[in-house]
Amino acid sequence: MGLILGLVIGGVIGWLAGQIMNAPGGIIRNVILGIVGGFVGSLVFGFFGFKSANIIGDLISGLVGSCIVIAIVAAITGKK
Repeated sequence: MGLILGLVIGGVIGWLAGQIMNAPGGIIRNVILGIVGGFVGSLVFGFFGFKSANIIGDLISGLVGSCIVIAIVAAITGKK
């Protein structure tokens, strides 16, 4: 159940991050980047000593991670 819930939350966060970052591409691309971003966000927050204790912390770290991943992909592909 945790994996499926994590993928759904990652997808929603990816879509939201795509809207915030005004990312090019479709919803599928942003959902995939959101799932990867959830993992990246937990790594980044863990590096700085933060650990999410509830769903709100997971959402925030996922959103930050998704924005980071979308920015990196945009920089690599050259799309704004």
